[in-house]
Amino acid sequence: MRTADRAALVLATWFGCGLAPKAPGTFGSLGAVPLHAALCLVHPGLHAALVVFVSALGTWASHRASLVWNEKDPQRVVIDEVAGVLIAMGAVRGTGLWPAVLAFALFRLFDITKPGPIRRAERLPPVGFGIMADDLVAGVVAGALARIAVFIAG
Repeated sequence: MRTADRAALVLATWFGCGLAPKAPGTFGSLGAVPLHAALCLVHPGLHAALVVFVSALGTWASHRASLVWNEKDPQRVVIDEVAGVLIAMGAVRGTGLWPAVLAFALFRLFDITKPGPIRRAERLPPVGFGIMADDLVAGVVAGALARIAVFIAG
């Protein structure tokens, strides 16, 4: 196996979180929480840029993992959950713990149930982009709803 493929598998599984025998997507999402906490310490613009970088890197890594494992959307690939939860929680950064927990929970709900446009995004080509796209959309929707909840709660 090539070095690039090994690197892609490490990133795609988010350093092994995706290898959990049960609920790998939840473990991948939880594995993103420390990165979210670290990103909250930097300027919001840098935070956003790093989430875009993780998303781009995730597109490459998930595509490579899909080819290596010869699976269209391997459950072990969780970098998509990492990017999605970073988007959702980033939308409410600095607003407290309950909005972050709400954003996380909404993201997991939308990632699991895949309503409407989230399911459609999953089918976008190429494979790596489709793997990432549904979670990116779920992250945006979850973040927006959590942000609205913060606004309503005052």
